[in-house]
Amino acid sequence: MAPLILYHFPGSPPSRSALLALRNLDLDAEVKIVNLFAGEHLAEEFIAINPDHTVPTLVDEDYILWESKAIVTYLAEQYKPGSTLYPNDPKKRGLINHRLYYDSGTLFVALRDVLMSVLRSGATVITQERKDNVHKALEKLEAYLDGCDWIAGDECTLADLCALSNVATLKHVGVGFEPYPNINGWYERCQALPGFEENDEGASFLGNAVKSKLEEAF
Repeated sequence: MAPLILYHFPGSPPSRSALLALRNLDLDAEVKIVNLFAGEHLAEEFIAINPDHTVPTLVDEDYILWESKAIVTYLAEQYKPGSTLYPNDPKKRGLINHRLYYDSGTLFVALRDVLMSVLRSGATVITQERKDNVHKALEKLEAYLDGCDWIAGDECTLADLCALSNVATLKHVGVGFEPYPNINGWYERCQALPGFEENDEGASFLGNAVKSKLEEAF
């Protein structure tokens, strides 16, 4: 079977979540870097693969998929069905899906608004509204972790991998995590996960790119 191919940009939090899924599912894949900062996602050869020209993009022989949550769940269902990362039990999976939707619709949105305001719109100060939205998202995550080691229960799941990519980025952007003991404990546990350092390097790269343009710290 031809190896999986992941088109990836290390700075992208969604792209890193797909890479974390590959690492934690222990799947062999060729990782091809698409440098968004250099506009490589707009190259004709990449648009021919993904007309939306986004990362991550997964190629599995003649099957092409993009959007990070679609990719991570596909990988688990296709290659490690029943894995603790995405178990078959409908109630467990329902909770994982809930956390994945929170990650897409709340946590990542708050982070994305900060990133885009600086990297795309040229802001040199992060508005109080954007800061507040980040902390509201983190407060939800803190609550999900109350009494639990992991975001969707007592075992690491795909929800943790996706959230990790965003939380690591927020840390490197300069968000203070002192008010969130549950998140801090969870983050320490995440350090033992395959791909943690790889994810951290990408988060650091993006965080430094943001901080270099700010006149004051987050």
